[in-house]
Amino acid sequence: MERETKNYDPYKRTILFFASLVNIILMTLIFAYAWYGYYASTMFQITFYRKGHYALLALYALLMFFFSTMYGGLKIGQLRRIEVMLSQYLSLVFTNIVAYFIICLLAFGIVSPTYLFLVLLTEMVVSTIWNVIIIHFYNRIFQPWKILLIYGERPAADLVYKVEARRDKYAIYDAINIDEGIDAIAEKMKSFQAVIIGDISAIKRNDILKYCYAHKVRAYVIPKVSDIILMGADRIHVFDTPFLLSKGYTLSFDQRLAKRALDLMIAVPLTVILSPVMLLTALAIRLYDRGPVFYKQVRCTKYNREFEIIKFRSMIVNAESDGVAKLASENDSRITPIGHFIRATRIDELPQLLNIIRGDMSFVGPRPERPEIIREYCEDMPEFNFRTRVKAGLTGFAQVYGKYNTTPYDKLKLDLFYIENYSFWMDLKLILMTVKTVLKKDATEGVAEGQVTAQKEDSGQDQESVEEIVKEIVRK
Repeated sequence: MERETKNYDPYKRTILFFASLVNIILMTLIFAYAWYGYYASTMFQITFYRKGHYALLALYALLMFFFSTMYGGLKIGQLRRIEVMLSQYLSLVFTNIVAYFIICLLAFGIVSPTYLFLVLLTEMVVSTIWNVIIIHFYNRIFQPWKILLIYGERPAADLVYKVEARRDKYAIYDAINIDEGIDAIAEKMKSFQAVIIGDISAIKRNDILKYCYAHKVRAYVIPKVSDIILMGADRIHVFDTPFLLSKGYTLSFDQRLAKRALDLMIAVPLTVILSPVMLLTALAIRLYDRGPVFYKQVRCTKYNREFEIIKFRSMIVNAESDGVAKLASENDSRITPIGHFIRATRIDELPQLLNIIRGDMSFVGPRPERPEIIREYCEDMPEFNFRTRVKAGLTGFAQVYGKYNTTPYDKLKLDLFYIENYSFWMDLKLILMTVKTVLKKDATEGVAEGQVTAQKEDSGQDQESVEEIVKEIVRK
């Protein structure tokens, strides 16, 4: 008989809150050492008393909390260990950059950044040690959930492999088809701590979800397109019957105005600042094979309006000489050595700043697709056109939380989530999150060999094969 372990889940938030609080306090204390030891003495125009020092240290702690929340540095257990550490490092870098500018303003001049650089290095070392300790104890206390997968007619093998990639947090131990019936599923649930409800029909899903809710079973639900549309609906409480209002339009006039202003405020200065990088990239591409520097291609933006996107050429000349639209695949031989570098660092995307300034694109929005690829996707998913209700973007929800080879159906869901939950704050957050995305290798993974789009062919596996895949994973 399996030994029953105590459920510490109700205490998870409290434990992580205090762990994060200690981390922020440690970082603030390291900064305080540099402030009192050096920077406070550079304030010739302003006299700091006790409360002034405390206010500055509190501001530093708030900045640390803000950037840690932004980049997911506090999401211990949710993100992979390496992602948590990367998020912490980015938070520290941006916190100290902002702190440096604040110190310069207070000092009415430029001060030496040397001490802050030493602070940053010390913080990274201390933060690494602290997070390794916390993550170690977290993984010992909070064991991965023992999960039952409930699937239907749609292929579920990909979902199993995705969850398996995070077996430190989620572990699918068995699978059952929804056609087995609620009684058989309910009986099987007794041996599991949670269930994943896959992409099954809404009627059957509702029955399972209500059962889980009634019996206090944790349920992870794969949302449908209609679910995501309702997420952005307005709640109306005029009557004693609650209403959800899904509006026919996307962004209001004031939202579109604010979005365009943000685009210009970021794109214009960024184009000027990054012009040396773009010039060097152009020279490298030109000198490599004497071919054209830029790659232009017809893409679709809002309401499927076509425009010419501009990118640095990362492939050989005439990479699509057969005229067939084809996404980059893993280890694509068409990509040049320079192309590998500029794609990995996203430098190839920089000329799109000109598209943003011209108004063809926005800084944040769904990835612009080719007209022929959109038509292909719409044959299987008519809803794919929903994502063109806003301008295409250089970065976006699908670009940040997905990958280059994320399936069109999942991209549609991610883009719709952005459209239905749009806010000025979300745009700012996604722009800052893009820095982290650039540093993640899996964000630039190509599609599988032989695929011409991100659309994956149905593997043709029968329903029993999903359960066989799960059992094979468990045996390992």
